[in-house]
Amino acid sequence: MMRAVAGETQASGIVRLGRATMGERLGGFIYGTIVVLAVVVAGARAYPHGAGKIAVLAAVTSAVFWVAHVYSHSVAYAVSHDRHLSLATLGRIARREASLLEAAAPPVAALLLGAAGVLSTQSAVWLAVAVGLVVLAVQGIVFARVERLGWLGTMAVVGANVALGVVLIGLKLLVTTH
Repeated sequence: MMRAVAGETQASGIVRLGRATMGERLGGFIYGTIVVLAVVVAGARAYPHGAGKIAVLAAVTSAVFWVAHVYSHSVAYAVSHDRHLSLATLGRIARREASLLEAAAPPVAALLLGAAGVLSTQSAVWLAVAVGLVVLAVQGIVFARVERLGWLGTMAVVGANVALGVVLIGLKLLVTTH
């Protein structure tokens, strides 16, 4: 009997650890998606005929934000735990924060279709924005499922995520309209 209880406690700890890791990565993915959408919107104004340039701008910006997050979280970890930062801990933080880089992949892929001539730059930008909105919606659904929210709660979370993206689309329209 004692072994079964210990096994349940251990399994529960693993579920909590997996949920914590997923939550940290989900937060980075949402943040990264919003950053990339903002860069796409700004890049569309700066490079109206340069989907490749917008893709590079989005990828480089994501990389810079990733380095900044790895650095800041590493410093915070060392200070809060009152210990030197090990390479293993730095690697763990870098992997956790990699969701910022991963968030850039879908919109950048859409922009690369424009750079390759498969789509016009304008179509590639709109596809990148649409892909970003879909990603934000999916992230909201993932959160709602983990939290076991009902349909109303799920719609509220998805709506909040997508609303952030829609605000960026509004900014794009405002900035690109003469």
